[in-house]
Amino acid sequence: MGRDRYRIHEPTAPHFLTCTVIAWLPLFAQPANAEILLDALRFLQREGGLRLQGYVILENHCHLLAASPNLGKTVASFKSFTAGQIVKRLIERRSPVLELLAWHKARHKVDREHQVWQEGSHPEQIQGEAMMLQKLEYIHNNPVARGYVDDPLHWRYSSARNYAGMEGLLGIETQW
Repeated sequence: MGRDRYRIHEPTAPHFLTCTVIAWLPLFAQPANAEILLDALRFLQREGGLRLQGYVILENHCHLLAASPNLGKTVASFKSFTAGQIVKRLIERRSPVLELLAWHKARHKVDREHQVWQEGSHPEQIQGEAMMLQKLEYIHNNPVARGYVDDPLHWRYSSARNYAGMEGLLGIETQW
């Protein structure tokens, strides 16, 4: 099976994706950095054909259940744009985190001074309703499993509220 497991074969089908910060640094513990992700996802929904079925943003990674006409390109655009915006924000604040983003940068990334995201997003195509429900339960319960909240509805950076009929931070397609 090897690396083929993590390839996007049908980009218009929903996929479970994980985007992880380099060295698992807690960049999204700062709400302003999490808002950069939310703004980018809103833009891609509006302008890039991104269909979002679920999400969670934690301090050092995010999970998405998503599809788009060209999902690989959409994810690459998301990661590139958000990395640039986060680095820009950290430079403006003279944050010492910049040193860590430079230190952990992969050697072959010669076109940049800092690296925000680990390479890849480990896409897994959703193979039916049972898998979709399992992945939704996993992402919505991720903050509970980490001990941050007692109820998934209490984590604001998640689609759990959307599925409970409440307003969430992003629009979500709850019918798939």
